[in-house]
Amino acid sequence: MQASILTDLLLPLSIGIIMFGLGLSLTLDDFRRVARYPLAVGSGLALQVVLLPLGALAIAIALRLSPDHAVGLMLLAAAPGGATANIYSHLARGDVALNITLTAVNSLLCLVTLPIVLDLSLGFFLGTEQYVPPPHRKVIEVGAIILIPVALGMLVRARAERFALRAEKPIKLFAILVLAALIAIAIYMERKALLPSLVAVGSACLAFNLLSMFSGYLAPLALRLPRSQAVAISMEIGIHNAALAIYIALNVLKNPAAAVVPGIYSLVMYVTATLFVLFLLRRQRAAAVARG
Repeated sequence: MQASILTDLLLPLSIGIIMFGLGLSLTLDDFRRVARYPLAVGSGLALQVVLLPLGALAIAIALRLSPDHAVGLMLLAAAPGGATANIYSHLARGDVALNITLTAVNSLLCLVTLPIVLDLSLGFFLGTEQYVPPPHRKVIEVGAIILIPVALGMLVRARAERFALRAEKPIKLFAILVLAALIAIAIYMERKALLPSLVAVGSACLAFNLLSMFSGYLAPLALRLPRSQAVAISMEIGIHNAALAIYIALNVLKNPAAAVVPGIYSLVMYVTATLFVLFLLRRQRAAAVARG
């Protein structure tokens, strides 16, 4: 009951407050700038829709995951970016406007791609076919948690810029505290499944997370996109909507074993993303010192 209150009420409320804070730092010009970089949006979507399912398939086969765990990994790969990707991008000084754009587009795109990837995965790993309905409700929830608070924050920024600038630092501190709480909650909620599945599933989750984050960071840099956009894409495809994957595994597939994978991944992604943010901030400080 307490965990349900945390995940169903307090956590979405906290993320909504943080999204409002992100909106305070954004203007319409930020989104117009994203429109001038179609390659950034296209590369982020291509990595999400093409590379991640293929990477998850390769990892599941290479590590010889059980069929249920393999389906869970494929389900995770098909899930769009999570709301907290925007928070991590903001902390790492990424292009948050690009993050929000990718989250919105990916969430809509998964209405088509997620059922396809999951149906193929069920046939390949379990030899069964099962109709997987598009997750309309969860997409609407993601949109409500992200887009509405951001829009309100941008409205406040446009009407009261001085207040918006003063509020940025306190809300960023609040974001750090919420992320720390997320890690603690993930450990608590997965404590029973964590140890028995850690060896079998943990390595697959870590490999998939590193593939997601580093391909999301290095591929845009190889395309000569700005570093801030590489950070945004890395966070977007590295931090998946694990809650959506768990929901589908339990309520649609009726497969608790498949739900273990996104459950453990929700712990792994927060830890690695935190370390990646610290690494990026350290590099930024070193570069600023070198410039004098």
